[in-house]
This record gives sequence, C-alpha cells and structure tokens, in this order.
Amino acid sequence: MARYKFVDMSPRLLPVDLEAQLVPGTFAHAVHHLVDALDLSAFDAHYRNDDNGAPAHAPPMLLKAVLLAYSQGIVSSRAIERACRDNVLFIAITGDAKPHFTTVADFVSRSRDAIASVFAQVLTVLGKEGLIGREMFAIDGVKLPSNASKHRSGTRAEFLAQAEKLERVARQMLDRHHGNDVAVRDESTDKVTARIERMTREATQIHAWLKAHPLDRKGSQDKPRKSNRTDNESAKLATDKGVIQGYCGVAVVDAAHQIIVEASAHGTGSEQELLLPVIDACAGQRHASTLITADAGYHSEANLVALAERGVDALIADNQMRQRDERFADQAKHTSKPDALYDKSGKPEKRSVFGAADFVVANDQSYAICPAGKKLHRNGGHCTMGDYTAVKFRAPESACRDCPLRSKCLRKPDKTKYRQVALLTRKATATHTQTMRTRIDSALGRQQYGRRFATVEPVFGNIRHNKRLNRFTLRGRHKVDGQWKLFALVHNIEKWAKLRKVA
Repeated sequence: MARYKFVDMSPRLLPVDLEAQLVPGTFAHAVHHLVDALDLSAFDAHYRNDDNGAPAHAPPMLLKAVLLAYSQGIVSSRAIERACRDNVLFIAITGDAKPHFTTVADFVSRSRDAIASVFAQVLTVLGKEGLIGREMFAIDGVKLPSNASKHRSGTRAEFLAQAEKLERVARQMLDRHHGNDVAVRDESTDKVTARIERMTREATQIHAWLKAHPLDRKGSQDKPRKSNRTDNESAKLATDKGVIQGYCGVAVVDAAHQIIVEASAHGTGSEQELLLPVIDACAGQRHASTLITADAGYHSEANLVALAERGVDALIADNQMRQRDERFADQAKHTSKPDALYDKSGKPEKRSVFGAADFVVANDQSYAICPAGKKLHRNGGHCTMGDYTAVKFRAPESACRDCPLRSKCLRKPDKTKYRQVALLTRKATATHTQTMRTRIDSALGRQQYGRRFATVEPVFGNIRHNKRLNRFTLRGRHKVDGQWKLFALVHNIEKWAKLRKVA
C-alpha cells in the first residue's frame, strides 16, 4: 500500500512575509498603498495620549481593516475582529495588530468627519488620474433599515397615549391581582407580576423620552414628522418591500467610470427635499456644463425653479415620462400578475356617467347646468390640470340628494354627496415642468436620460448585493452617514484598483 507524508493542519509558527500576501491588482493591495498615501491627520483629534496613556491602534490600520471587511460583506465589528485574528489577508493588512471589536466599532461610529476627508482625498486622486469625466452625474438613493425599531415611531401625542394605556392596563392587572387570593403563589402569579413591572417600566421610559424631546420633528414645509424612540433621526420609509425604519443613502455617480462623487445618508423618505442639498454638496466636483440626471422621485416644480436659478443643467423625469414614451408601451406585461387561483372574477367595469360635455356652462362661467336642470356653482378660480387651466363647478348637496339621475351622474352614488365638474378652458402658461417635459421627450433628451439607469443602478447593485449591505448597523444620522461614505469609499477604491490594472 502506498505511503504518503502526513499533512499537518495544526497551528504553528511560520516565517511569513505579511506584505507579500497583498497581491498587486487586488483590492487589499490597493487599499494598503492608497491609504498610506493619504493625509489621515483628521483622525488624530480623537486621541489625547501624547504624554499619558497607552499607545492607540493606528487609524490607517483600522481604516484598512474596515474597508477590506466592507469589501467582503463583513460589517459586524465582532466579525472584523475574528477576521483580524484568523484570516491571513487581514493579518497582513493590519500587521497582526488584532484590534478588539469595541475598538473597531468605536472607530467607525466616531469618525464621520475624518471619513469625509478621506473620501474627498480619494476623489482628488481619481480626478488627477482622469477617472472622473464630469460630463454627466446621475443621482439616486436607496432606502435601508437602520438599527432602530419602527414599532417605536410616532408623534408625541401617540407616545403619551401609549404610555397612559400601559399605565392603565398595569393598574387594572394589579387591582385584579390584589383582588384574587394571592396566599398561594404559583408560576402564573409570577408571570403577571413580571408583566406589570415590564409595562410600568416601559411607560416610565416613554415619559422620560417625552421630557427629553419637548417638540415633534418637523419635515418639509414644517409638517410634523414621526419621531422614533430608538433613533430619532431615522424615519419611516416606504419601499417596495413594505415600510422600514431607516435612512435613505443618496449617491451622485459620474457616468464615465461610475465613480461616486458624493454620498450622504438622510433620515427622510422624501427625495424631493434631498435634491438641492445633494447638488450643492457635489458643486466642487461638477463643471458648469455637467448634466445632472435624476428620476421622478426628485421632480417638483420648486426644484426645477431652484435649479434654473442656480444655472444647473439637469434632466429630471416626471412621473408620466414613461407613459409618453412609446418605448415603454408594453411595460405593463412585465408587471407582476395577480395569483390566478386567488380571484377569477375579474375587475368590474366602470359605469359610464355624465361627462363634462353634458353640462351647460354660462357664458360668464359663473355657473353650470347639469342634465337634471340643477345649477352648479363656481368653485374657486382657475386651476391647473396637466397642461391646461380649468374652471371647477360644484353642485349643492341638497340638489343631488334626491336627484332621479343620481345613479347616472355619480360613480359611487351611495358614498358621494354631490357632483363636481371641471371645464378645460385654455392651455396653461408654460412652467418649468412643461419645459422639462418637452426637453426630456426629445430625441436628445431621451438619449441623455437613458444613460442614467446604466450609470447609477449598477453602483447600488454592487454595494447592496456584492458588498451585502442590507442595513445600517449604527444609530444617528451622523454615524450612519459615515458608514454610508465608507461603503462609497470601498466602491471607489475598487474601481480605482480595477481601472489601474486595465491601464
């Protein structure tokens, strides 16, 4: 029988050149050499051990470890600590430093401003090497859950009502508990007592939070926004997977090589209010001729006016753009169909009712006469409906209540109290929205806007799928913004490493 040498896989001391493990052309090699070439003095502000105290782990080493971990989808600080102990690549890039997970977590959470400085320096390096074209920037965002519970969201009034309910239920349970014979204590008695204590403790926490936060959060146009007792800077965000509690990570991506030139996290789901701050933030990276593109979520008349005042060349789609584009005429066939086994009855057809042509409008447009001969009164001045202005009329509720033509005039006669009708009069005065529609519907506009999807969506695919960022692990916008910039850094350095390898 053949004999072989024994392969011993047990740990042992081996003479290993750590730097030789960082193979040229890899992400680890690029991070190692790029970080060493940057000015990282911004991290020094945290340390106060010049004369006293033990030496701290070097920020370049910690930054390299975190960037390498994020590039491999490792986000947990405990997992990063294990990798620095067991993974040869991490041992090489950290010089076998073995940082504790608390050191890693503290470094990520406190270093947002220093990370922003590193992000800007990396952009400078990429710009000098000609990797930022500045011909077109595409803006988009991704909504991700944060380290917060959406069940702890609400207004101050809702929190107060919740605390009062907990106290009321706790009192009722306590009275019922005292009313029973408690001479013999059993397991159920202990459970009731623990539940009463838990509800009382939570009510106390709510009152303490309300005392520390005397005002509701304010959103755009001073509208109230729900607070969150876990992370008050996060927000409830509507996604295609349901409502989450988290942040919206926004990225501005250059079309030349998909470099992220601006990355920021925001605790709001309203993309309209994010457009102008994001454009102002990337002002140092774009030229006067740089074209800005964004989808319909960022569209509003106010935003278009502000862009025109700033002299920013932009293509911002509206929510009717695809309906006007013949290339998307058959897009409905790609939408998800309802379950065929769930309901086979089909949708009921809409009943035909009297239209605007069936109403007679007075010459001075002060009133209108319905098919039943009742008078509809003028309801306000001219309003805008699409590209037209219109005059609205409304019937008195008493005129429609017992009308014999009610079923032919109202689509929902059992719910609707009165009939309203609008008369289109003339084409509205041109607005920035209509000007943008005309431009984006042109052949050149469609060609330019068509590049947006291929520019920005692969970036989010890389960060979310390849780097496995499915949630933010920190609390507070300042910390989450730093973590989002770290992932943007990983993407940019990865691009730099690959493009230098090709060159």
